[in-house]
Amino acid sequence: MSSQNPTFALWNKLSGTFGGRALFSLGVSLKAPYFRTVLPTVREMAPGRSVVTSPKWWGVHNHIGTYHAIAACNLAEVAMGMVAEATVPTSHRWLPKKMQVEYLAKAETGMRAVAELESIPEFGDEGQEVDVPVNVHDKNDEVVVRATITIWVTRKKK
Repeated sequence: MSSQNPTFALWNKLSGTFGGRALFSLGVSLKAPYFRTVLPTVREMAPGRSVVTSPKWWGVHNHIGTYHAIAACNLAEVAMGMVAEATVPTSHRWLPKKMQVEYLAKAETGMRAVAELESIPEFGDEGQEVDVPVNVHDKNDEVVVRATITIWVTRKKK
């Protein structure tokens, strides 16, 4: 893999410091403002794996007072993005291409999204699709949303 992605390098610099994860998470939300709606906190970030949490607050409620299904999709996308930033080399770029989602249960608590690749692919000259599985858990560790987000990875133009 070529040099570390700047986002992943910043995570490595901040995550071990007091308040560093909160500062990093705020930066993620400023870079991609829609993510702010779920108030994400990045808990883990490594090649092939990330964990992002979100509290249950009125901004993510649906009409029955539970965690809105699309808010859970937003959280899943944050987790996928952190995996992509930590995994895709700086010689390449990634873009979300599609998302498949299963809503398995009502979500009545804050959430934890875990994005995890089974293996890290080799990235070459040809564009490729990479499926990033994401499980969104409630506070009782029940998987309430299961998503697969496909990203399109291509070499950057020189």
